[in-house]
Amino acid sequence: MFLKSIFTNSFGILISRIFGLIRDLLTASVLGANIYSDMFFIAFKLPNLFRRIFAEGAFTQSFLPSFAKSKNKSAFAVAVFIRFIIVLAFFSLLVTLFDTFFTKLIAMGFSKEIVAKAAPLVAINFYYLILIFSVTFLATLLQYKNHFATTAFSTALLNISIITALLISKGMSAEVIVYYMSYAVVAGGVFQLIVHFIAIKKLGLFKIFTVGATSLKIRKYNLKNELNRFYKLFFPAILGNSTAQLSAFIDTYLATFLVSGSISFLYYANRIFQLPLALFAIAVSVAIFPKIAKFLKHQDKIKAYALIKKSFWLLAYLLSFSMIGGIILSKEIIWLIFQRGAFNDIDTAKTSLVLSMYMIGLVPFGLTKIFSLWLYSLHKQKTAAKISSISLGANIILSLALIIPLKAAGLALASSLSGFILFYLTVKEFGFKEFLGIILDKKLIYLIILLILEGIILYIFKGFIDVYI
Repeated sequence: MFLKSIFTNSFGILISRIFGLIRDLLTASVLGANIYSDMFFIAFKLPNLFRRIFAEGAFTQSFLPSFAKSKNKSAFAVAVFIRFIIVLAFFSLLVTLFDTFFTKLIAMGFSKEIVAKAAPLVAINFYYLILIFSVTFLATLLQYKNHFATTAFSTALLNISIITALLISKGMSAEVIVYYMSYAVVAGGVFQLIVHFIAIKKLGLFKIFTVGATSLKIRKYNLKNELNRFYKLFFPAILGNSTAQLSAFIDTYLATFLVSGSISFLYYANRIFQLPLALFAIAVSVAIFPKIAKFLKHQDKIKAYALIKKSFWLLAYLLSFSMIGGIILSKEIIWLIFQRGAFNDIDTAKTSLVLSMYMIGLVPFGLTKIFSLWLYSLHKQKTAAKISSISLGANIILSLALIIPLKAAGLALASSLSGFILFYLTVKEFGFKEFLGIILDKKLIYLIILLILEGIILYIFKGFIDVYI
């Protein structure tokens, strides 16, 4: 069951990321790395940030334990859903009415003319947030029933929607193309929501909504403590589980002060960085979280520790191999995937340098997700939030220090260095003694030997293919 859950998540994410790479390939070819691609990435950045926060941990890791403990599960679920939808709908309306203000807020380095052009795109893209929250809510209910496939595979629908928009709008002006892409983002969210409704219906979970809606008023008083407990877990979890995403958001914000194309360099490089992070770290953490939570709920720390150890070594090998490969072959990877059409040699060189800087932080960011599960399962969301705050603070300081000498690459390096701080503090809270019990294993020697061999092989391979690039 352990490997099956991981495989289901990984394979679904792989399919999605393949379509994601096709999407990015077309985007790079059609738009390149310029002010129009920067405008779209800024417009999509805020809802995409919330998507990653919701879908990759904060909501699920707070809602699932609270839902499991609730005495009125249906009423509790409906109450949470209604409250979030109202808040998000109000927020989306504000962004629509004051789109210029919010665009300037997230892209202060843009000129007034560029802000005016980007503002409508920001408003359109933001409606994706309501849709993806609804998807995440339904996905959490499916996860409670140990159903992962729908969520894992449905993420590809967003990418397919944008790919379709790019193909339809190819040959049009760049300004028109980014509008097609923005509307495609909303359409992708609708498609994701539809397939989740279908899965909910097949598993007979619609009764949660019907029963919950009818009993909500009757049980309102009983839900007060449960809702308060959920909110106390959720808000710290937003910060505690989102360091990598918030770091990328900070990178994009600061990049608005750099030359045109810098946001795109960061975006394309971060997309490659996110592939192994999602394919391995996120897939594993999503699969094992319900089990870790149940073990610790029943005070069975031995089984929980054993599962953490097993997952740690699986990720240590996969992420380490990906890190070495990503650093050594950064130029070749960017050249192969993106260099065509409007994306030229200079774009490849700058993006590959940014990718190398991001890949340095792959292992710490990925492994932190495993140890953070221990904290969330023990309801230590506030501790995780404190750790994340320190890491983010360090990221901001490092970004300001490195942005001038290294430009966009300095922002990526600052993000990676903050990942090491995050990992250290999370392991410290988990327990150094327990951590040493995991890492002091013969597997460590095998890992070091294999990484050395990988490095040698890749350098030889790089020498051959560099002749043709």
